[in-house]
Amino acid sequence: MLHFEKYLSDFNSTINIWEFILNLIIVTVIAYTIKLFYIRYGRAISDRRKFSNNFIPLAVGTLLIIAVIKSSIALSLGLVGALSIVRFRSAIKDPEELTMLFLIIGLGLMGGANKPLMAVVSYLLILPILFLNSRLAQNKGTVTNKSFLNINTELTDISVLNKAIEPLTSYLEIKRVDSNPNGIHASYYCIIDHPGQLQNILDTVKTIDVKAKISFVEQPDLLL
Repeated sequence: MLHFEKYLSDFNSTINIWEFILNLIIVTVIAYTIKLFYIRYGRAISDRRKFSNNFIPLAVGTLLIIAVIKSSIALSLGLVGALSIVRFRSAIKDPEELTMLFLIIGLGLMGGANKPLMAVVSYLLILPILFLNSRLAQNKGTVTNKSFLNINTELTDISVLNKAIEPLTSYLEIKRVDSNPNGIHASYYCIIDHPGQLQNILDTVKTIDVKAKISFVEQPDLLL
C-alpha cells in the first residue's frame, strides 16, 4: 500500500491527474469526430470505417507516451531505444490515410503536451479546411461511371490485353501488373459509360483467354 501511495505521489508531482483526465477526454472526443468526418468525406478507396477505428487508440496512445516521457529525459531516451528495435510494416496504400494518421498523432501530441485549447482550436480550423478541399477536388476532378477492372489471365503479354480492351472504353489506365508462372494479373482504372461496354469487355477478354478471371468494381469517387 505504501508503495502504491508513493507511486501515486510521484505521478501527481509530475502530472496533474485532473488535467490528464481532461486532456484524455478532449483527445478522445476530437479523434471520434475526425473518425466520423473521415468516414463521411474521405476519398480513400480502402474500407474507411475499418481504418478509422484506429484513430482513437492511436490518439490516446500518443497522448499517454508524451504525457509520461515529457518530464523525464531518461524515459525519452529509453523510448527511442525501444522503438529502434521495432520494425514497422505499414499497410498504408493511400496518401489520404497517411495524412489522417499525422493529424491523429498531432492531436495526441497536443493532448500529451497539455495543450487542450490548442487541440480544440486547431481541429475547429482544420476540419473545415479538409471539407473545402474535399469538395473542391470532387468538383474539379471527378467523373461518373469510374471503375476498377481486375483481370487474371494465362496470357504473358500485357500489350495483347491492352490493345483488346482500350477501344472498348472511353478511358483506360493500367495501374498494376503482376506476373507469375501461370500468367499475369492486371488492374485498370476505366470508365464504363453503359452496361453494354462492360459486356463487350467480358466477351473480348474471354475470346482471348477463355479461362480468364475478371472482376469489376464500381468506384464513383475515383479521381481520374
